[in-house]
Parts: sequence; structure tokens; C-alpha cells
Amino acid sequence: MVIIGIGNVLEKDDGMGVYAATYLNENYAFSKGIKIINGGVQGINLFNVVEENDHIVILDSIGLNDAPASIYAIPAQEISGYGLNNGGAHEIGILQCMDMLELQGKPVPQTIVIGIVPAEVTFEFALSDTLKDAFKDYISVVLQYLTKHGIVYEKREIHTSLQEIIDRAKDPSGVMI
Repeated sequence: MVIIGIGNVLEKDDGMGVYAATYLNENYAFSKGIKIINGGVQGINLFNVVEENDHIVILDSIGLNDAPASIYAIPAQEISGYGLNNGGAHEIGILQCMDMLELQGKPVPQTIVIGIVPAEVTFEFALSDTLKDAFKDYISVVLQYLTKHGIVYEKREIHTSLQEIIDRAKDPSGVMI
């Protein structure tokens, strides 16, 4: 299983998936071979990751007409029905990866998007207070999904805060994952 954090940390709440993936990577140890990737805005460049994995969890902010911080878990095959294709280039790219596999007659991985509705998408390294307040709930939904699929986790002794991760994103030499 691979967890891919999608989004642009330069655009405030759009970076939620990347922040969440980094937070999980730094604060939890997982029982099985979980790989966590910063997919950022790589889109179609994630084709190999999609092709080489049979179970994918995509973390992202999603532009749905709902209250900010609303959390959704949507199977990838239902994404087009929820308007996610209208989002940024990274959503289109990851969908195109799956479409390309299907067109080639290759198996499409079991994929879920765990998304959160953004409150503010502006040019700023940050998360809105609304998404910061919902961050623990968002991580909890991700951990519940992993548990449902037989993944055991434990908190690491050394804790990295969400704010430390956001601050690191501001530093050009800062490593997210």
C-alpha cells in the first residue's frame, strides 16, 4: 500500500495532502510495508507509482461544494461523479494515470481519495485556521481507513508538530518526505 500526499504547499489549504502525508511519515510507524510519498503536483509523473502498487490512498484537498473542513473518503472510480476532475492539474494527472492503466489493459489499483474541503486557497505557505482545527480529525480518518485494511500503527516517541512541518515547507532546503 502506498499513501500519496497530493497538493501545492504554495497555495495554503491546497497543500493539506502533502502536510498530512509528511505528518503520518514522521509521527507513526506502520506494521506493513506502507510507503508514503510526497506527490505534490507531480500528476502524470506518478504513473509508475500507480502502476507498481495495488492499493493507493490519496490525501488531498478537494473542491466540493460543502463546508470547509468537510472530510470525504471517495473510491477513485467514483471521483468523476464528485467533481474532482475540475480541480488542479494534480487531480487530473493522477486520474489520467489510472485511465492510462485501464486503456493498456493493466489492473487498476484499489484507490481511495481521502479529501478535505479547503477554506482558503491563496498563495501562502500555511494552512487556514479552519483546516488546522480539523487536522487531527483528518489524520484520524486516514488512520481508521488503514486500520480497516489491516494496518497496525503506533505513535513514534519523537513527535513532529503540524506547525513544524508547515514551517519546514517555507524553507527551500526543507525536506517534506
